[in-house]
Amino acid sequence: MAIESYVVVHNIAKRHNVGTLARSATAFGVTELILVGRRDFNAFGSHGSTSHLRFRHFHSLTDACLFLKEKDCDICGVEITEDAVSITDHPFKKSTAFLLGNEGTGLSAKECEICDFFVYIPQYGGGTASLNVTVAASIVLHHFGVWAGFSERIRDGNKFVVAEKPLKQVSRKYCTETDDRIIEERKSRRESASNGFFEDGKNGVSSSNLLDSLFPDE
Repeated sequence: MAIESYVVVHNIAKRHNVGTLARSATAFGVTELILVGRRDFNAFGSHGSTSHLRFRHFHSLTDACLFLKEKDCDICGVEITEDAVSITDHPFKKSTAFLLGNEGTGLSAKECEICDFFVYIPQYGGGTASLNVTVAASIVLHHFGVWAGFSERIRDGNKFVVAEKPLKQVSRKYCTETDDRIIEERKSRRESASNGFFEDGKNGVSSSNLLDSLFPDE
């Protein structure tokens, strides 16, 4: 079975970080970016890379964990814990999903519960206590790609060659789902809103209203 990597996005506070995460995910061969909670996101910083990345959505961490276990996938928390291993040691055994913490508070207790192991990124300067979540993701994903032996992308001049965009394009400000899943989300939106990773939109309008405009009730 081919080695794969996933990124699990949950409880990230800054909306534009998702777009930048998508850019790093495509650069380092991530199979899917998994959104947990609310599924709309800001593609700012992606530089069009969201067109080359598969998205999947789950309403809860439990659902996401079950999916990943069905894929025989380890879940790696990127966090400084007592038993965390340096990313430079490449402590991987098989396909792995990386769960990164909130920019300010790190991984929650609930998030840590679903992790099989933890890695941290060594720092050598004393000017900051931690890295930006997208920077941390890039470092971790690169190390995993080296360990997994992913094939390096061909280069053209001083840049890597970008693949052709898929023929069918959809708006990547949201993660597409079936009608049943959309209906389910509408029913649980109020209950799960407090666990979402996005802020309200401008002028007090919630970004979740995007769901209603894209998927009107029949």
